[in-house]
Amino acid sequence: MRIVVGITGASGVIYGIRLLDFLKNAETFLIISENAKQVIEIETGYDLKEIEAKATHVFANNDFTAPVCSGSFLFEGAIIAPCSMKTLGNIANGISSTLIERVAEVCLKENRRLVLVTRETPLSEIHLENMLRVRRAGAVVMPACPAFYNKPRSVLELVDFVVARALDAFGIHLNTKRWGEQKEKQQEQERKSRKGVWAQEEE
Repeated sequence: MRIVVGITGASGVIYGIRLLDFLKNAETFLIISENAKQVIEIETGYDLKEIEAKATHVFANNDFTAPVCSGSFLFEGAIIAPCSMKTLGNIANGISSTLIERVAEVCLKENRRLVLVTRETPLSEIHLENMLRVRRAGAVVMPACPAFYNKPRSVLELVDFVVARALDAFGIHLNTKRWGEQKEKQQEQERKSRKGVWAQEEE
């Protein structure tokens, strides 16, 4: 499976980094914007080369000779995580001033999966209109909103929940806690517990 991972300059670059960790068995094409490189230095302890080593291929955000720049090059789709509001706005308006934006344009015109893990709050009317526009064009808009029903014990578990939901869109399902599964496990434990009590009574 070929998947493009774009990391832009919004807060939350860890989402893109964790995506690469979970896509180690896929062929990945990594693009990191210049602003994202600055945010990586601010928010994480990762060295840029360390992140790039997680990907199969790495391209500069201004490299319009990259294979993923063309619709004739086959890949399943792209995940932009995090997706800044600037990137969202350009995608919504068909502006491809960077390779990340061009890849998004290719995904939309070729009917390939495009997941935008947006990172901004609160949202202005312009942000919401851009989200609606890309959704109507075929993109999956996925604000980085982690769940708490899975009782996360760390920030990384919150991050991984969002990453898992993004990968669900590509049919890649991580072994993570999902709604309803905890209840099923609890019911199974109760059944086993009751069975144990009955066995003791029979003795």
